[in-house]
Amino acid sequence: MRIIFPTAIALVLITSFVSGYGSSDASLGLAMSQSTASKSLQPNSLCAKDERIIFSCPVKRPAKIVSLCASKDLTSERGYLQYRFGVPEKIELEFPQSKTGTQQKFQYTHYFRAQVDLTEISFSSNGYEYQITDDYNGEEKPAQISQGVSVTAPGKPKDVNFNCRTKPKVDYTDLQAVLPNGQ
Repeated sequence: MRIIFPTAIALVLITSFVSGYGSSDASLGLAMSQSTASKSLQPNSLCAKDERIIFSCPVKRPAKIVSLCASKDLTSERGYLQYRFGVPEKIELEFPQSKTGTQQKFQYTHYFRAQVDLTEISFSSNGYEYQITDDYNGEEKPAQISQGVSVTAPGKPKDVNFNCRTKPKVDYTDLQAVLPNGQ
């Protein structure tokens, strides 16, 4: 009895302690799940560790992250591509929702010549037009660099721009063969 009784008290105390936090502090569970979600992402990105980062950067305002993520096996027939916007604890937009046939939902354009390198990946969702841009124009003095995402609302002539706060992490390898050309 002496061995069973102290063990039973310890179990009751531990159960009360844990369930007390679970029932009275719902944010504890939320914080734990957010922490777990953040650990499975690559740094400064909304792409999972088992995904390839095509484009990712924190934007200046609001303090969010824009990421274009792909499966490691991305080809024109296999894998997926997804745009994500938000923070690790709350992705506000993920396009497309389904990971099937995603390559046909994006367009890729790239123009390069001496002193100029322009890359754009675009898509439409619910009437909104999105353009992920990574542009360098060395012919301008000083050189002009534009990196981030611009969004055009339906019926609105003006874009809303979300510029990268830091140099984005990019990997455009094979995108020309994977995505339709947007020219």
